[in-house]
Amino acid sequence: MNARVPLAFYEFFAGGGMARLGLGPAWACAFANDFDPKKAAAYRANFEAEDLRQGDVWALSAADLPGRADLAWASSPCQDLSLAGARAGLDGGRSSAFWGFWKLVEELGREGRAPRAVVIENVTGLLTSRQGADFTALCEALAREGYRFGAMEVDAGLWLPQSRPRVFVVATREPCPMGRPGAFHGRNVMQAFERLPDTLKAAWVWWGLDAPARRNADLGAVLEPDAAVTWLGEAETARLIELMNPVHRAKVDAALAAGGRQVGALYRRVRVEHGVRAQRAEVRFDGLAGCLRTPAGGSSRQFIVVVEDGRVRARLLTPREAARLMGLPDDYRLPAATTAALKVAGDGVAVPVVRALAAQVLEPLLSGVAAEAA
Repeated sequence: MNARVPLAFYEFFAGGGMARLGLGPAWACAFANDFDPKKAAAYRANFEAEDLRQGDVWALSAADLPGRADLAWASSPCQDLSLAGARAGLDGGRSSAFWGFWKLVEELGREGRAPRAVVIENVTGLLTSRQGADFTALCEALAREGYRFGAMEVDAGLWLPQSRPRVFVVATREPCPMGRPGAFHGRNVMQAFERLPDTLKAAWVWWGLDAPARRNADLGAVLEPDAAVTWLGEAETARLIELMNPVHRAKVDAALAAGGRQVGALYRRVRVEHGVRAQRAEVRFDGLAGCLRTPAGGSSRQFIVVVEDGRVRARLLTPREAARLMGLPDDYRLPAATTAALKVAGDGVAVPVVRALAAQVLEPLLSGVAAEAA
């Protein structure tokens, strides 16, 4: 890569700018967009963000995007995964926002300014929704614009103490070898590939990404000191334990029997048991937090459970801890309001995963002369 010319990128559905952080200083943001005003405020608080445009992606046109980007990054909404359905803006559901992004790529292509590479990040359900029809629709859209493409299923838990599996579709117009299946081409990816018609299989790339060295930090390493946080009262903690089924209660009993300090993560979930919906508390003591969510009520908030000296204590995960679980540095400026801060973290992409993709896939692919500004 020519160190004198940073690689230019557009960042769509930018949230708090975690893709930007992961790409790093060898990259220059030419344009960023997000619909949410609180996320946009966080983005501006952390970057000199004259390049950020807040608003609906459907309201943008190619004329709003400067030059030609080496990369367009899109972490589109995952609440509604139907990509093969209606493509008429917000009427098609939140994830139809993807087609607002793709409309811009098509417009850029007609102007000879198509990004050299595209990364689309989403939940793993992208591979299977509507029996694979949505993923096929995505691949068809990429192929029509002259891109070769491939998908990887990557869990941020390999880098960070948070279980967060995500799909990364990397597409390019640059020459590249087909490659071969590797560490991040598990069963879901292989089955998604097999469902594609032969014309799309011919455009597939098996991107090479190495698993990182063994993670040496567990959940306890990102937590605030016990004295700096607010713990639930004994009655509230007992209520969480009462919500556990026997399997999860046994995990707490095992932690008590193990002695020392055991740190776990807990979510409240609604389960159907014997045909009846019941709220349950589910805990894990494997050194990982559960996948962060955006806060939309009490059941979406993650709890920390500490078993020590024969006691069980519980509290809510703090915004700063959530940020650390995404790989954000402690000097990252979070919104002051708890809900807004948790939304910025929970709706983001894990920073070290982006860095790995950039270092091992994107930068080698786009090495040489960066795209010239139009």
